[in-house]
Formats: sequence, structure tokens, C-alpha cells
Amino acid sequence: MKSLKQKLIILGSGFASFSTLKVIDTNLYDVIVVSPRNHFIFTPLLPSTTVGTIEFRSIIEPIRGAKDNITYYHAYCTNVNTTDNTIQCKNALDGNEFSLSFDKLVVGVGAISNTFGISGVEQYGLFLKELSDARAIRQRIIENLERASTPNLQFEERKRLLHFVVVGGGPTGVEFAAELHDFLTEDLIHSYPNILADVDITLFEAGDALLSTFDAVLSEYTIKTFQRQKISVRLQSQVAKVEAKEILLTDGSHVPYGMMVWSTGNTQTPFVKSLPFEKDRGSRLVTDEFFHIKGFTNIYSLGDCATIEGKVLPATSQVAQQEGHYLAKTLNSMAKEKPVKPFIYQHRGMLAYIGGNRALADLPQVKGRGFSTWIFWRSAYLTKLVSWKNKVLVVFDWIKTFIFGRDSSRF
Repeated sequence: MKSLKQKLIILGSGFASFSTLKVIDTNLYDVIVVSPRNHFIFTPLLPSTTVGTIEFRSIIEPIRGAKDNITYYHAYCTNVNTTDNTIQCKNALDGNEFSLSFDKLVVGVGAISNTFGISGVEQYGLFLKELSDARAIRQRIIENLERASTPNLQFEERKRLLHFVVVGGGPTGVEFAAELHDFLTEDLIHSYPNILADVDITLFEAGDALLSTFDAVLSEYTIKTFQRQKISVRLQSQVAKVEAKEILLTDGSHVPYGMMVWSTGNTQTPFVKSLPFEKDRGSRLVTDEFFHIKGFTNIYSLGDCATIEGKVLPATSQVAQQEGHYLAKTLNSMAKEKPVKPFIYQHRGMLAYIGGNRALADLPQVKGRGFSTWIFWRSAYLTKLVSWKNKVLVVFDWIKTFIFGRDSSRF
């Protein structure tokens, strides 16, 4: 007997799509998830995995086990046909193509790192969006330290290998620089005592402040904390070109480096740019306050790839999570023929780790900083992890790091 349930396809496995998946009622919809990544990543703790404070698998949740009675396809969506309500897909592993029909479609494919078309960034830079990125960074840190330990290596080459550069002064860039500093000063100093004095960390920011979305006092506190930690902060410094061993700035200066992590914001995926829907100046899909893509009542978009017409919301996990939760509840209500209300974002504040067991909390009522805020930072993120498995693993990782330190093996 043919199912009376509508077929709902969710594209993506980030905060927006995963939150939709967790709340949607599978008694009301036949749910299909299409994503080239078969797990959800709790990205606020991703910088901690780059140095082993937290292990990779502690912050991921497999899509197939996230919800009963769903279908998952390890694939990319390549095209949306609005005439016959179908999507074209390509298997992410073998490239085999297939099509799926839908009654309702949710586009929540997220965004990619914005290189601003600067030459050499894609070729020589490292990004921090996926677990594979975090693992590559972790490998490169140890690799550079081992290469710098080679006997009779020229001093200039050793200094270059030990210069770790972060481009972008947002939360991800700041937290990675902080985690790297902790790794070097708390763990690697014992493994590489003869070369740690030559290690430099430099953070480049094109604007005139770090963490520009935070309170100005907290931004200044971050800069002062980094100065005490000997992390060099260079504001109003724009990258013009990236080469294999040096960065060229727009002021003409050349900066040798051994590793560069690029974290300068988002841009849209080629798939989103190719869709025949209305977009804003940043190529994000324009929706109404119910997340309908303009001109359609059965196609929705949310998260970093979308924007509500007339509203400006930050591209954060908090926003995407609230959007996904709202959309799922709305779809559940619609299936029950109940009235729905437009989405209203509830800002609950921002958190950031800045190293040395210190953190920032920019909350609506409180502007916190220091050690006590670090305790709050850890507690808040622990409560937001999506499963008890993740919560237990992260706690064990923190305890293990506190007792035994971070592992410096290269594998």
C-alpha cells in the first residue's frame, strides 16, 4: 500500500539540517537525507581537535544513527528540478548518478571557506571546516616540528618551519591560535625543548579588531591576553598572495611561514550558486520568515547558505540550530494542519576560548572573561553536544588531557 506520508528530502548534515532531522516526526514524513558527509560535527569544538585536546570522534554523530526510520544517501545533490520536484544526485564515493523525487525539500548545505580569490590560498593554505582539515593541521604541526629538529638545519629555515600563521580574527581563528599556544607551551615544550624558543604564532586580521562581533572590551582583552602569550596579532593586515613558503601582504611585506590556517569567513558552494532561485549579494538563497525559498511553498532553505529577506543574522551554529529546530516543528505542525508562526531568532550570546584556561562570554546580560568564564564555556558546550555518547567522550578527553597531556605522535 502506498504511503500517505509526504516525502521530505534534507540536503546537508550541518547544524541546520541536523537540527531539522533530530526534531522532524518520521511518523508524519518519509525522511531522506542526502549529504557527502555521513556525520554531524559539533564545530564549536573543532579547534580543540587540531591539537588533541579532544579526539576527532568525540564531536561527531553518525547520520544513520541519529534518527530511526530515515534513509541516508552518501551523495552530493547536483541539481534541483522544480518542474517535476526531483533532485539529481551523485554518489560521493563512486560518482554514480541517481534522481530522487520529493514533496518537500530542505536545502541546508552550509557554506565553504572564502578565499576572496587570493592566489595560492587553495594550494598552500589549510582550512578548518571538517575533521579531515583538523587532522591535516595536527599532522602539519608535528611534521614541521620534526623537520625543524633536523641537525645542521639553517636557522632561517628552522624559523620558517616554526612560524605558524592564522589568517582571520574571528572565533575559529582565535580559538585555533589559543589551542595551538596551549599545545606548544603545555605539551610540546617537553618533547621539543631545544626548538620551542624559535616557535612563533602570528594572527593576521584585515579589520581593526579581533572578534569584531564581540563586545569591544572583550576584543581588547583578547589582544592583551595574546600579547602576554607571545602570540603576535597584526591588525589591518591584508593578504595579497600566498606562496609555498611566504605570504605577501598588500603593504608589500613578505612573511615566511611553515603552516598557514585560513579562517576568513564563508562563501557559497558552487551548488548553491548554480540554483535557479533568488539570491542576495553574497549568493545566499533568499527566503521568507518561514524559510520558504522565494516563489516556492515546498522548498525551504536555512543555515549558512540562506538568508531571511530583510533580516541580518550571524553565520553561527547557534542561528543554524535554532532555524533547524523551528523548521522541523513547523513542518510537523503543517502535517497536522495546525497554524504556524514565523521564525524569531533568540540570541543567547557568544563564547570563545582564548588560551591559558581563559575564555570570553558575550551574553545579553553578562560580559565575562577569564578562568571562571572558561569553566562556563566548557559547561555550556558540554550541554549542547547532541548525544550522551559525545558528552561522555568529551569529558573523558578533557580529563585525559589534564592528567596525561596531549599526544604528539604523527600517524
